Amino acid sequence: MKKTTNSQDSGSCSCQSDHNHNGNHNHDDAHDGDHDHDHDHDHSHGDGEFNLKKEVTPIILVVILFIVGFIFEKQLHNTPYSIGEYLVFIPAYLLSGWGVLTTAGRNILRGKVFDENFLMTVATLGAFAIDKLPEAVAVMLFFRIGELFQEYAVGNSRRSIKSLLEVRPDYANLKVNGEVKKVSPEQVTVGDIIIVKPGEKIPLDGEILEGNSQLDTSALTGESVPRTVQVGETVLAGMINQTGVITIKVTKLFGESSISKILELVQNASSKKAETQKFITKFAKIYTPFVVFGSLAVAILPPLFIPGATRLEWIYRALVLLVISCPCGLVISIPLGYFGGVGGAAKRGILVKGSTYLDALAAVKTVVFDKTGTLTKGVFKVTQIVPDNGFSKSELLAMAAKVESHSNHPVAQSIRAAYENKIDESEVEDYEEIAGHGIKAKVKGRVVLAGNDRLLHRENIAHAVCNVDGTVVHLAVDNIYAGYILIADEIKEDAAQAISALKKLGVEKIVMLTGDNQAIASRVAQQIGLDYYEAELLPEDKVNAIEKILSKTPKNSKVAFVGDGINDAPVIARADVGMAMGGLGSDAAIETADVVIMTDKPSKVAEAIKIGRKTHQIVWQNIILAMAIKGLFIALGAFGVATLWEAVFADVGVALLAIFNATRVLK
Repeated sequence: MKKTTNSQDSGSCSCQSDHNHNGNHNHDDAHDGDHDHDHDHDHSHGDGEFNLKKEVTPIILVVILFIVGFIFEKQLHNTPYSIGEYLVFIPAYLLSGWGVLTTAGRNILRGKVFDENFLMTVATLGAFAIDKLPEAVAVMLFFRIGELFQEYAVGNSRRSIKSLLEVRPDYANLKVNGEVKKVSPEQVTVGDIIIVKPGEKIPLDGEILEGNSQLDTSALTGESVPRTVQVGETVLAGMINQTGVITIKVTKLFGESSISKILELVQNASSKKAETQKFITKFAKIYTPFVVFGSLAVAILPPLFIPGATRLEWIYRALVLLVISCPCGLVISIPLGYFGGVGGAAKRGILVKGSTYLDALAAVKTVVFDKTGTLTKGVFKVTQIVPDNGFSKSELLAMAAKVESHSNHPVAQSIRAAYENKIDESEVEDYEEIAGHGIKAKVKGRVVLAGNDRLLHRENIAHAVCNVDGTVVHLAVDNIYAGYILIADEIKEDAAQAISALKKLGVEKIVMLTGDNQAIASRVAQQIGLDYYEAELLPEDKVNAIEKILSKTPKNSKVAFVGDGINDAPVIARADVGMAMGGLGSDAAIETADVVIMTDKPSKVAEAIKIGRKTHQIVWQNIILAMAIKGLFIALGAFGVATLWEAVFADVGVALLAIFNATRVLK
């Protein structure tokens, strides 16, 4: 967004400062996070509701039957295929493994033969065939216990996001003809008046007309400190009113409100799978048939070629390999790790739109910031009024406020706020916006110019002051220079800390792209410690700048762009990781961004990268751990050292370790 420029120009002085009224300054919000459980388990993890009692009861029953069956097996050790054994072990087997058996059957009918359910089914039916009943039941029982832990972990992860979704308001207190009635938020339209009492959720986005209060914004922003709001301020759906009664004029329909956008993002996040997840899905499709045919070879070939090798012994070894090789720990823990990362970020007010962006965040080596509203507060204030040629400060401010009365530009808003008096718009005639220069209008019959130095040169206005450090609006009345107004935009409190944190994380380049002038850009860059900056950029110039940065970035590194307004949407879209800043923002930036930061804090950018790296690290720890342990036990099984018991514990142990490790990212 372009505010000011300083460069050489022909005329009475050598500067120009650009006050471009075509910009729209906006902020941004949204939410996301979901879990993509992309393997064929028939267990529903969809809603996060986990009934421990219901899940544990059949397992306890199986354990009892297993103990009874084990006693039968010991007592009737020399009686193969005893009926008592089978009467106990078969119900235990079916109770613990029914889900696996039915899923394997369904998948075979669908043409998806080779998965962990198929491996478990073949291994356990094979164990029954060679009279290894306890081992067969143990495989299913411990597999079910592993699934139980998985469901509990997924339930926990889902609840971390579900708690955020509970900010969805149930009703709105609609004020109609002096009466207040409870209605669904969907029934409220733009312009309606609603009342929010202490303890109630704000149901729709709007502007406060009456009252002041403190709001709990933690569900939307992750910030625990309550926010004080007063008349005229904007509030968002999902915030909780803590103290006073407030009257709000609704500015957005429920479907367009902040909380509705958040809910939509959460629902859609699972469609964006990380490359690691895609790799494991492809790997499992190759790995599982390889294991099945490898085990078949172990069962058939050694008895044919090794003297003294018995068929029963090598079938048993093949079954051990089948159980050990089951990839369920890997297939379960990887999406769970990513889901934990998305959930953990959401709890901190960082909304990641899918696991693929967590991987991208982990690889970020260049961060590019917009300036206004991202590194600075985007709240402009008049700091200095410098009149000239006999005009007074009050005259200069009044002229500026009136000529800026039709503009929505933040600079124009700051001038009107400083003027404080009511503006009679009928005094303003022939209003004309001159792109890249400023405004020309008649105020009470006098021709007033308000804009940058370039506008003064364009209109041949003689003036002595050119180089002003800051955002400046020059004024001229009836072709006589009247003076200038200086407007300041404060740097955010944590901007310098954000840059420092990024450098500590090993981010190699931190850049700022801004439409503001060189002097302001230079001052901001020096104060917060940026590596370099580019100033006086139009939105299309920013896209060209990010293209250059991307072209110079190594293949394994990613570039993140952090912006906050509709003007930043094209650059957000072009970057490897687009990040939208701001609690109040443009829908374009929300929808375009891959990551949305619910607070106005640039320091959250470093936190997002940290979460991405931690998630990536945990996912790869699980992959390496599972591969290493399984490789060791496959070797032991092939040489006959590991039995089905060790195989069961190796498989379940790997799955549990991977699951527990994956849940760490939530914390």
